[in-house]
Amino acid sequence: MKPAVAYVRVSTAQQCKSGLGLEAQRDAIERFATANGFKIVETYTEVETGKGADALERRPQLAAALKTARKVKGPIIVAKLDRLSRDVHFISGLMAQRVPFIVTELGADTDPFLLHAYAALAEKERRLISERTKAGLAAARKRGVKLGGTNAQSDRTAADALARAEALRLVFNELAGLTNPAAAEALNERGIAAPAGGKWHAMQVLRVRRRLT
Repeated sequence: MKPAVAYVRVSTAQQCKSGLGLEAQRDAIERFATANGFKIVETYTEVETGKGADALERRPQLAAALKTARKVKGPIIVAKLDRLSRDVHFISGLMAQRVPFIVTELGADTDPFLLHAYAALAEKERRLISERTKAGLAAARKRGVKLGGTNAQSDRTAADALARAEALRLVFNELAGLTNPAAAEALNERGIAAPAGGKWHAMQVLRVRRRLT
């Protein structure tokens, strides 16, 4: 079997403590490795932000994964491209490391050019989410919804909730024909964590749907 290195990442210590997303990433990588003849020789787990083109300096586990991958002459496998970064310049820097990267959701044959293209699309989507969040807050204020008045923390909480909802827009569009309980079950089956972590329930689905209208 071909040697490979696994890399999983979450963005905050809270996510790491709760296991949010880590198990799903590991499972996806293991399934991909088994199906494609890879043997995972080492798994590196990072708890750090993915923001910024210089993020590699703040991600020692990714640096260690690169070192091991060079040693075993194998690729680094990640579950999703955003586990590396949504920043196209950061992805470009990784490609310059001369270590192959494989994203399980994109397939083993995705070349560096396509990784750049997908990273550019992810970066664009991040900007769109920010714009839609601001527009959603403005619309809520126009409707008379109080977002905290002089309490900036309340505004940030509302903005965070809208941003989380926007990040789920595509998958919620796919589940548009399902009832709230059925959609919650589908989200749990896909291994998508609820906004506050853990499993989805019908009421959580309803809240997100309302934010996306």
